[in-house]
Amino acid sequence: MMASGPVAKRPPHMRLLTAVFPALQGRAMTSRSKMVVACGALALLALGGAAAFYSVRGAAGNSTCSAAATKVEALRPLAKGEVAAVEVAKQPALLPDLAFNGPDGKPMSLSAFRGKTVLVNLWATWCLPCLTEMPALDALQGALGGSDFEVVAINIDTRHPDKPKKWLADKNITRLAYYADPQAKVFQDIRAVKKVEGMPISLLVDPAGCELALLQGPAEWAGADAKAMITAAIGRR
Repeated sequence: MMASGPVAKRPPHMRLLTAVFPALQGRAMTSRSKMVVACGALALLALGGAAAFYSVRGAAGNSTCSAAATKVEALRPLAKGEVAAVEVAKQPALLPDLAFNGPDGKPMSLSAFRGKTVLVNLWATWCLPCLTEMPALDALQGALGGSDFEVVAINIDTRHPDKPKKWLADKNITRLAYYADPQAKVFQDIRAVKKVEGMPISLLVDPAGCELALLQGPAEWAGADAKAMITAAIGRR
Protein backbone atom coordinates (compact mmCIF):
# COMPACT_ATOMS: atom_id res chain seq x y z
CA MET A 1 0.00 0.00 0.00
CA MET A 2 1.27 3.47 -0.86
CA ALA A 3 0.75 6.75 0.95
CA SER A 4 -0.97 9.55 -0.92
CA GLY A 5 1.80 12.06 -0.29
CA PRO A 6 1.79 15.57 1.23
CA VAL A 7 -1.44 17.52 0.72
CA ALA A 8 0.25 20.33 -1.17
CA LYS A 9 1.72 17.89 -3.68
CA ARG A 10 -1.36 15.76 -4.14
CA PRO A 11 -3.49 16.02 -7.30
CA PRO A 12 -6.76 18.02 -7.00
CA HIS A 13 -8.99 14.96 -6.61
CA MET A 14 -6.86 13.72 -3.68
CA ARG A 15 -6.92 17.15 -2.03
CA LEU A 16 -10.71 17.07 -2.36
CA LEU A 17 -10.90 13.82 -0.41
CA THR A 18 -8.57 15.26 2.23
CA ALA A 19 -10.97 18.15 2.68
CA VAL A 20 -14.22 16.18 2.50
CA PHE A 21 -13.66 13.34 4.93
CA PRO A 22 -12.51 15.44 7.93
CA ALA A 23 -15.58 17.59 7.29
CA LEU A 24 -17.76 14.52 7.55
CA GLN A 25 -16.25 13.70 10.92
CA GLY A 26 -16.77 17.23 12.24
CA ARG A 27 -20.47 17.53 11.41
CA ALA A 28 -23.55 15.95 12.88
CA MET A 29 -24.86 14.20 9.79
CA THR A 30 -27.23 11.33 9.24
CA SER A 31 -25.79 8.06 8.00
CA ARG A 32 -27.56 8.59 4.68
CA SER A 33 -26.06 12.08 4.23
CA LYS A 34 -22.60 10.82 5.03
CA MET A 35 -22.99 8.03 2.50
CA VAL A 36 -24.13 10.40 -0.27
CA VAL A 37 -21.22 12.80 0.29
CA ALA A 38 -18.71 9.98 0.59
CA CYS A 39 -19.93 8.36 -2.63
CA GLY A 40 -19.71 11.70 -4.40
CA ALA A 41 -16.16 12.19 -3.24
CA LEU A 42 -15.19 8.68 -4.29
CA ALA A 43 -16.78 9.26 -7.69
CA LEU A 44 -14.69 12.39 -8.13
CA LEU A 45 -11.62 10.43 -7.12
CA ALA A 46 -12.42 7.76 -9.71
CA LEU A 47 -13.04 10.36 -12.40
CA GLY A 48 -9.81 12.13 -11.56
CA GLY A 49 -7.84 8.90 -11.73
CA ALA A 50 -9.53 7.89 -14.98
CA ALA A 51 -8.81 11.28 -16.51
CA ALA A 52 -5.17 11.03 -15.56
CA PHE A 53 -4.94 7.50 -17.00
CA TYR A 54 -6.69 8.55 -20.21
CA SER A 55 -4.42 11.57 -20.57
CA VAL A 56 -1.25 9.52 -20.27
CA ARG A 57 -2.48 6.63 -22.43
CA GLY A 58 -4.05 8.92 -25.02
CA ALA A 59 -0.93 11.03 -25.40
CA ALA A 60 1.25 7.95 -25.86
CA GLY A 61 -1.17 6.43 -28.36
CA ASN A 62 -1.43 9.62 -30.38
CA SER A 63 2.34 9.93 -30.50
CA THR A 64 2.84 6.30 -31.55
CA CYS A 65 0.19 6.46 -34.26
CA SER A 66 0.91 9.93 -35.65
CA ALA A 67 2.39 8.47 -38.84
CA ALA A 68 -0.63 6.19 -39.23
CA ALA A 69 -2.97 9.18 -38.95
CA THR A 70 -1.32 10.68 -42.02
CA LYS A 71 -1.20 7.39 -43.92
CA VAL A 72 -4.91 6.58 -43.57
CA GLU A 73 -5.77 9.75 -45.48
CA ALA A 74 -3.85 8.34 -48.45
CA LEU A 75 -5.58 4.97 -48.07
CA ARG A 76 -9.13 6.28 -47.81
CA PRO A 77 -9.69 6.93 -51.55
CA LEU A 78 -8.17 3.51 -52.35
CA ALA A 79 -10.96 1.63 -50.56
CA LYS A 80 -12.85 0.95 -53.77
CA GLY A 81 -13.55 -1.77 -56.31
CA GLU A 82 -12.52 -5.17 -54.97
CA VAL A 83 -11.61 -3.66 -51.59
CA ALA A 84 -14.55 -1.25 -51.28
CA ALA A 85 -15.65 -2.98 -48.06
CA VAL A 86 -12.38 -2.16 -46.31
CA GLU A 87 -12.98 0.19 -43.37
CA VAL A 88 -10.08 2.63 -43.23
CA ALA A 89 -9.48 3.76 -39.64
CA LYS A 90 -10.86 7.18 -38.73
CA GLN A 91 -8.48 7.55 -35.80
CA PRO A 92 -5.67 4.98 -35.92
CA ALA A 93 -5.02 3.40 -32.53
CA LEU A 94 -2.37 1.08 -31.19
CA LEU A 95 -3.62 -2.51 -31.39
CA PRO A 96 -3.21 -4.98 -28.52
CA ASP A 97 -0.13 -7.16 -28.78
CA LEU A 98 -1.96 -10.15 -30.26
CA ALA A 99 -0.47 -13.47 -29.16
CA PHE A 100 -0.24 -16.63 -31.28
CA ASN A 101 2.22 -19.36 -32.26
CA GLY A 102 4.90 -18.88 -34.90
CA PRO A 103 5.91 -21.26 -37.70
CA ASP A 104 8.11 -23.12 -35.21
CA GLY A 105 5.15 -23.64 -32.87
CA LYS A 106 6.59 -21.32 -30.22
CA PRO A 107 4.62 -18.39 -28.74
CA MET A 108 5.10 -15.00 -30.36
CA SER A 109 3.12 -11.80 -30.74
CA LEU A 110 2.27 -8.99 -33.13
CA SER A 111 5.09 -6.85 -31.75
CA ALA A 112 7.57 -9.21 -33.44
CA PHE A 113 6.62 -7.47 -36.70
CA ARG A 114 7.46 -3.93 -35.57
CA GLY A 115 9.11 -2.04 -38.41
CA LYS A 116 7.06 -3.90 -41.01
CA THR A 117 3.57 -3.29 -42.43
CA VAL A 118 1.47 -6.42 -41.93
CA LEU A 119 -1.88 -7.72 -43.08
CA VAL A 120 -3.17 -9.82 -40.19
CA ASN A 121 -5.75 -12.34 -41.35
CA LEU A 122 -7.72 -14.76 -39.15
CA TRP A 123 -8.88 -17.95 -40.88
CA ALA A 124 -10.12 -21.45 -40.11
CA THR A 125 -10.84 -24.60 -42.11
CA TRP A 126 -14.51 -24.52 -41.02
CA CYS A 127 -14.89 -21.03 -42.57
CA LEU A 128 -15.64 -21.34 -46.29
CA PRO A 129 -15.10 -17.62 -47.11
CA CYS A 130 -11.72 -17.89 -45.36
CA LEU A 131 -10.67 -20.79 -47.56
CA THR A 132 -11.88 -18.96 -50.65
CA GLU A 133 -9.50 -16.03 -50.12
CA MET A 134 -6.44 -17.99 -48.98
CA PRO A 135 -5.01 -18.45 -52.52
CA ALA A 136 -5.28 -14.68 -53.07
CA LEU A 137 -3.51 -13.98 -49.76
CA ASP A 138 -0.79 -16.43 -50.79
CA ALA A 139 -0.43 -14.61 -54.12
CA LEU A 140 -0.31 -11.22 -52.35
CA GLN A 141 2.51 -12.46 -50.15
CA GLY A 142 4.34 -13.68 -53.24
CA ALA A 143 3.89 -10.36 -55.03
CA LEU A 144 4.55 -7.86 -52.22
CA GLY A 145 6.03 -9.81 -49.31
CA GLY A 146 9.49 -8.75 -48.17
CA SER A 147 11.40 -6.91 -45.49
CA ASP A 148 8.72 -4.21 -45.29
CA PHE A 149 5.53 -6.26 -45.65
CA GLU A 150 4.09 -9.64 -44.68
CA VAL A 151 0.73 -11.36 -44.75
CA VAL A 152 0.31 -12.84 -41.27
CA ALA A 153 -2.46 -15.41 -41.71
CA ILE A 154 -3.35 -16.87 -38.29
CA ASN A 155 -5.30 -20.13 -38.21
CA ILE A 156 -7.73 -20.44 -35.28
CA ASP A 157 -8.87 -24.06 -35.62
CA THR A 158 -9.24 -25.38 -32.08
CA ARG A 159 -9.19 -29.09 -32.99
CA HIS A 160 -7.23 -31.35 -35.35
CA PRO A 161 -4.06 -29.21 -35.52
CA ASP A 162 -2.76 -31.02 -38.61
CA LYS A 163 -5.89 -30.31 -40.66
CA PRO A 164 -5.04 -26.66 -41.56
CA LYS A 165 -1.50 -27.58 -42.60
CA LYS A 166 -2.77 -30.43 -44.77
CA TRP A 167 -5.34 -28.14 -46.40
CA LEU A 168 -2.65 -25.56 -47.23
CA ALA A 169 -0.41 -28.26 -48.69
CA ASP A 170 -3.26 -29.74 -50.75
CA LYS A 171 -4.03 -26.29 -52.21
CA ASN A 172 -0.33 -25.62 -52.90
CA ILE A 173 -0.36 -22.53 -50.68
CA THR A 174 3.34 -22.23 -49.95
CA ARG A 175 4.22 -18.54 -49.60
CA LEU A 176 2.37 -17.93 -46.32
CA ALA A 177 4.21 -18.74 -43.10
CA TYR A 178 2.05 -20.85 -40.78
CA TYR A 179 0.80 -18.96 -37.73
CA ALA A 180 -1.81 -20.46 -35.40
CA ASP A 181 -3.76 -19.88 -32.22
CA PRO A 182 -5.38 -23.20 -31.22
CA GLN A 183 -7.24 -21.45 -28.37
CA ALA A 184 -8.70 -18.85 -30.78
CA LYS A 185 -8.00 -16.20 -28.15
CA VAL A 186 -6.67 -13.84 -30.80
CA PHE A 187 -10.22 -13.56 -32.18
CA GLN A 188 -11.53 -12.53 -28.76
CA ASP A 189 -8.67 -10.07 -28.31
CA ILE A 190 -9.62 -8.37 -31.57
CA ARG A 191 -13.30 -8.38 -30.61
CA ALA A 192 -12.38 -6.59 -27.39
CA VAL A 193 -11.26 -3.52 -29.36
CA LYS A 194 -13.14 -3.80 -32.66
CA LYS A 195 -16.76 -4.53 -33.53
CA VAL A 196 -16.25 -7.79 -35.36
CA GLU A 197 -18.64 -10.72 -35.53
CA GLY A 198 -17.71 -13.31 -38.14
CA MET A 199 -14.80 -14.57 -40.18
CA PRO A 200 -12.56 -13.93 -42.00
CA ILE A 201 -11.11 -10.83 -40.42
CA SER A 202 -8.25 -8.84 -41.90
CA LEU A 203 -6.40 -6.00 -40.16
CA LEU A 204 -3.91 -3.79 -41.96
CA VAL A 205 -1.30 -2.72 -39.40
CA ASP A 206 1.47 -0.15 -39.75
CA PRO A 207 5.11 -0.66 -38.65
CA ALA A 208 4.37 0.88 -35.22
CA GLY A 209 1.53 -1.58 -34.52
CA CYS A 210 -1.28 0.88 -35.27
CA GLU A 211 -4.44 -0.11 -37.12
CA LEU A 212 -4.74 1.31 -40.62
CA ALA A 213 -7.80 -0.57 -41.85
CA LEU A 214 -10.18 -3.44 -41.09
CA LEU A 215 -12.07 -5.80 -43.36
CA GLN A 216 -14.76 -8.20 -42.18
CA GLY A 217 -15.24 -10.76 -44.91
CA PRO A 218 -13.17 -11.99 -47.85
CA ALA A 219 -11.50 -9.93 -50.56
CA GLU A 220 -9.65 -10.46 -53.81
CA TRP A 221 -6.31 -9.69 -52.19
CA ALA A 222 -4.34 -10.51 -55.33
CA GLY A 223 -6.28 -7.98 -57.42
CA ALA A 224 -5.09 -4.57 -58.58
CA ASP A 225 -7.23 -2.64 -56.08
CA ALA A 226 -5.89 -4.56 -53.10
CA LYS A 227 -2.30 -4.27 -54.30
CA ALA A 228 -2.69 -0.51 -54.75
CA MET A 229 -3.93 -0.16 -51.17
CA ILE A 230 -1.22 -2.38 -49.71
CA THR A 231 1.50 -0.64 -51.72
CA ALA A 232 0.32 2.73 -50.40
CA ALA A 233 0.25 1.38 -46.85
CA ILE A 234 3.82 0.13 -47.19
CA GLY A 235 4.91 3.46 -48.65
CA ARG A 236 6.36 2.01 -51.83
CA ARG A 237 6.29 4.02 -55.02
